[in-house]
Formats: sequence, C-alpha cells, structure tokens
Amino acid sequence: MADDRCDLLCLDLPRAEAIRARLDPAAAVEAAAARAKALGDPTRLLLALALREGSELCVCDLAWIAGKADNLVGHHLRALRAAGLARSRRDGKIVFYSLTDTALTLLDAHLKRRAASA
Repeated sequence: MADDRCDLLCLDLPRAEAIRARLDPAAAVEAAAARAKALGDPTRLLLALALREGSELCVCDLAWIAGKADNLVGHHLRALRAAGLARSRRDGKIVFYSLTDTALTLLDAHLKRRAASA
C-alpha cells in the first residue's frame, strides 16, 4: 500500500470538475512551467537577479557577475529569452540583455516570498 494514494476511490466529481474548469488551458500551463523551469536553474536565476539589479547588462558584465564563461552565460541567456523572460538587443559588437515584465513580476513575487519567510 502506497502512502501517497487513496485506498478507496472517493472522487467528489462536482467539486473536481468545477476546479478543472477554472484552471488555465494546457498551453498556458505549459508556458508557465517553461518559465518556472528557466528560473529553476541556479545560473539563470542569478543572471535574472543581476539583470533585475542592473536593468540592462551586456553578456561580458553578466559573465563577470556570475563568474562563468561568456559562452556559458550566453547559453543561459538564450534559455531565458526562449522562455520569454529576457530580451536582447545588439549595439555594434555588444549584446545587451534586459528582463521582460513577466520576469520582473516572477522575480518580485519570489523575492517578496523569500523576505516574508526570513
């Protein structure tokens, strides 16, 4: 017998169906999970926090802040951009990154929760 399962089918169908109907569509849930996964990596979270502090930073600055190679930082920044959490712009030979409003909202919620639990 597993402790993480009911031993008896006890489905409250009206309640369960009402909750199911209120949840976001599967595509929205998948997008939210992708954003959470992107911030779930310690390096990406560190880069996002640095961008939150610095507003807009080039890859070289971010590599220095993170103490990582610039090609590795570039990889992580592309993942943040793919998840819709960062944007980039090129100025000549320099690439600058900044956070999207979605990323700022997620980070603010995370930091607020962390402060409340401290």
